[in-house]
Amino acid sequence: MYTTGHGQLRPHRLDATFAALADPTRRAILARLASGEASVMELAEPFAMSQPAISKHLKVLERAGLISRSRDAQRRPRRLEAKPLAEATKWLERYRRYWEGNYRRLDALLAELKTVQKKRKPTKR
Repeated sequence: MYTTGHGQLRPHRLDATFAALADPTRRAILARLASGEASVMELAEPFAMSQPAISKHLKVLERAGLISRSRDAQRRPRRLEAKPLAEATKWLERYRRYWEGNYRRLDALLAELKTVQKKRKPTKR
């Protein structure tokens, strides 16, 4: 794993992953590759852009380690590489737990305030 001495992910790996994920075309390419490997032409099919433009997106994804290419006779299919996504998920998970803890404390405070408010309401006679 790409970590620093304190178990944190190396910033450059996360930066590359999130930069690659920032583009909707690249996210769509990853979604397609989640169902199996595909050639550049197959990946380019749903997009209204040139093959060189798709190739640039693929290079960004490759540099981020999100996809790899293999050789199958004349084809060079791309495939999804899950490790960088798992690392980004691990990083995000820490913050999800942090915010969930904050929301639990806020819920407890609101419940306490409601209880205090009910006790202070005058009863109708």
